[in-house]
Amino acid sequence: MPTSTGDVQEDDYRWMADWGFNFIRLPACYTLWIEGDDVHRFHEPMLDKIDRAIELGRKYGIHMCLNFHRAPGYCVNPDLKEPFDLWKDQAALDAFCFHWEMFARRYRGIPSEQLSFNLVNEPVAPSPDGMTRGDHERVVRFATATIHSVDPQRLIIADGVSWGNDPSPDLADLGIAQSCRAYVPMGISHYKAPWWPPAEKLPPPAWPGGWNDGVLWNRQTLEQHYERWGKLAAQGVGVHCGEGGAFMHTPHDIVLRWYRDVLEILTADNIGFALWNFRGSFGILDSDRKDVAYENWHGHQLDTKLLALIREF
Repeated sequence: MPTSTGDVQEDDYRWMADWGFNFIRLPACYTLWIEGDDVHRFHEPMLDKIDRAIELGRKYGIHMCLNFHRAPGYCVNPDLKEPFDLWKDQAALDAFCFHWEMFARRYRGIPSEQLSFNLVNEPVAPSPDGMTRGDHERVVRFATATIHSVDPQRLIIADGVSWGNDPSPDLADLGIAQSCRAYVPMGISHYKAPWWPPAEKLPPPAWPGGWNDGVLWNRQTLEQHYERWGKLAAQGVGVHCGEGGAFMHTPHDIVLRWYRDVLEILTADNIGFALWNFRGSFGILDSDRKDVAYENWHGHQLDTKLLALIREF
């Protein structure tokens, strides 16, 4: 369950542990822990917040996965233009590794059973004119070597390319895990999502029959999509689904039917998963869906049906 480094609530950890959840992915933005625009000077008060988030996970027996949602030189969100390109510029790669080395030293005493490093959120689709698979592989291998030079046992996770949808078999020898996503079909997960421009023209959601790039998906299509990830897991590569879920405007009954199929497929391949998010428009708490009979949970709106579904797996 992703949470936020800027709003660490101990109740979230307590409730997650009580409900049987054991994984939190902590999406973080590097600009919050640097001084001004200097990527080589760290802002200690924000690092202290990350320390607290990780310590709360350890307190409640929840594995913490630290993720660079915005890394030096790259973010999937276009709201802020980066001064350099992680996939092409050596200065960006050096800064990226400099930050991960700092965290490797900072958390060297914490075992990998309690903490993992998720290098960078959702690399784009490889293309001749943009990030190539060679670019992606170079960044992942360089960062992994940097972290393991400080903390050889640290568990490292690399998101799949194409925004987490495509695995990287070329990294199978590296001894790290890989992370997929549970957002396809996009016509279900991103219906009326204001940050994704194609959402304006999506047809009404349906399952089966969810829209994705002009094709209507069903259970079989989902199985075919995750087949490559299952094969990677069968080779001994750790695979985890780092994000998934559906935005608040998708009808709740469709979300539940679709997400059950997703979780059954992932579980059959021994792939764990995290919901985006715990509290908020995709979440178990305070999603503000208009078609849910919420239960009051300590002043929050609890989606009991979504909670029950996830707890089955």
